[in-house]
Amino acid sequence: MPPFFSNKKLILLLTSLILLVALIGFSLKERKQLSWPEQFIHDTVGWFQVVLNRPAQYVAGFFENIEDIKNVYEENKTLKKHLQDYAQLDAKYDDLKQRYTSLEKQLHINSTTDIMASKTHIALVVSRSFDGWNQQLTINKGRQQGIEINDAVVTADGFIGKVKTVSQFTSTVTLITDQKSNNEISVKVINKDGTNGMIEGYDPNKNVLLLKKLRVDAKIKKGDKVVTSGMGGVYPAGLYIGKVKSVGSDRYGLSKNAEIEPAANFNNIDYVNVVERSAISGNDSEGDNGQ
Repeated sequence: MPPFFSNKKLILLLTSLILLVALIGFSLKERKQLSWPEQFIHDTVGWFQVVLNRPAQYVAGFFENIEDIKNVYEENKTLKKHLQDYAQLDAKYDDLKQRYTSLEKQLHINSTTDIMASKTHIALVVSRSFDGWNQQLTINKGRQQGIEINDAVVTADGFIGKVKTVSQFTSTVTLITDQKSNNEISVKVINKDGTNGMIEGYDPNKNVLLLKKLRVDAKIKKGDKVVTSGMGGVYPAGLYIGKVKSVGSDRYGLSKNAEIEPAANFNNIDYVNVVERSAISGNDSEGDNGQ
């Protein structure tokens, strides 16, 4: 036998090359149908892909869902914080808006009331004592700003009280609804007769001021406006107090009484106007009983 054929490794290599070339040529040939080995391989690979792909997709989807839930939780947490911030900002905005409106009214008050000739001071209410009987305000203006005892205090809605005590930079205001103080106020009813009377108290149950000492023949009706008369030299004339709510006679029938609904809102006072007494004729000798 020739030496060439005795080399088994070389023969095996050549045979493998021939088979490889034949397979390559066979695979490159355009065919409409796969051979059964190719079909077997394709089906086997496809089956394993189906078996392995679904669990892989499920696991991947599970971790994606966990990540989505985590993202949603973080977004929800951030949203809640923003909502809390928004609620705080909204409340602060409402408070500032209310304060601005109140201050704007105080700035406009001199052009709409009869205190144009008087010197006034806009003051901020810094604290309040309110227990149903003792009703007082503390304002941020005092003697250094020209505030004096018994100065009239008004809001944009109407007359609310007087200065009771004065420090260098703050003052205490007693409201006309304070039942512990002697808040007798000389007033005039705006009607044809210009009836004068005296406010001598407050009924907290009805939220009305008690107007007394009216002439028995006074023609007063519901809705008539009531202002300070200026008599007594304490308060300037024309400070608006409120409207007549009801009219009746005293127990002896010698005079008439009336209930006055205050124009001012005593439950919501942020800013006030203090009217200097230097613009009012008279002196303090009248005291608090003839105002």
